[in-house]
Amino acid sequence: MATKESALAAARATVGLTQENLAFALDVSVSTLSRWENGLTKPLPPKRPKLANLLNVSLSELEVLLREFDERAPGRLPERPVGVRVDYDSWEDDLDRTAICLGRQEFDLAKLLLDRWVLQFRVEAVDTLGLHLYGRSLRLLGDLRQDQGLLRGPLSARQSYLKAIQVYGELGADRRVAQLELQLAVLDEMDGRLVEAAEAYRRLAIDRRLAERDRARAQLWVGTALSKHGLNAEAVSYIRPAIQRFEQLEEPQDWSVAYQKLALAHRGAADLRSASGAIEVALNNRAGDAPMQRVRLDTAHAHILLSDVATVDSGLALLDAAAATSARYGMMHQLLSIKGIRHAFEDQA
Repeated sequence: MATKESALAAARATVGLTQENLAFALDVSVSTLSRWENGLTKPLPPKRPKLANLLNVSLSELEVLLREFDERAPGRLPERPVGVRVDYDSWEDDLDRTAICLGRQEFDLAKLLLDRWVLQFRVEAVDTLGLHLYGRSLRLLGDLRQDQGLLRGPLSARQSYLKAIQVYGELGADRRVAQLELQLAVLDEMDGRLVEAAEAYRRLAIDRRLAERDRARAQLWVGTALSKHGLNAEAVSYIRPAIQRFEQLEEPQDWSVAYQKLALAHRGAADLRSASGAIEVALNNRAGDAPMQRVRLDTAHAHILLSDVATVDSGLALLDAAAATSARYGMMHQLLSIKGIRHAFEDQA
């Protein structure tokens, strides 16, 4: 049976615009426009004058069109038809595929897989298993947006994590809540709020809601935040014990990354000999060859090479390669960080 066209979609059709045409004119995605037309969200006020003009209606007429779905509770998605069962097996399979996509930085496919579920169902329409899958979907959506560098705003990684915390809180899944609190601290660090991030990491490093590996990672990240804040000697005092914990836990990937962080802390303390030794350990024990891992390691290595006049050319070449990989895969936070390192080097030179 055909679905009744919404008033907003009908207005678009009246002026002969496709969703693609209108989305392009408004500088939004087609999925965003589709959500407006289905009453899932509304355009923000700055977009409305241009939207009204493109639809050849007044602002007041546009408001009437947008009020079509106002009887629906804010933020809720449409009810599923009675008797339609959610295919949890397919949902879980898609989330597993999403995690693999994120590991490869295949962001477009990851977003498509997540939208298939996040946009289709509302929380109240699923049972406990569905809520767990919904929470995991939100967590992965946050990871996607974090990897893309989307740290602020209504569609940011932070908002996805906060929604996931609410879902897991209702389920009483304390460990999942604590893991998401750890991710929020990572966002603070990425956003330059280093003092706040370090304090959150310290608290979570002894939080028994977390597994031992996550507590060790929190301890490592205390050192990362302190190193970025210029407190490199104190940073080393957190990173070295974290390395020992990862070795005891037999976590080679975290162990390798920790040496990378140790190298940067030594570099910040102007101890280039120790920095070179630590980065050599990280290079010889690579955590993996995914684009994100490669860019992070190459950026750290380049940062150290730029500190020695004899290896500056190698450092710049490695930095350029990391920037190209970041741009290719849409890793905007890494790209901005690399540009910042290069600008700082050029200013100093």
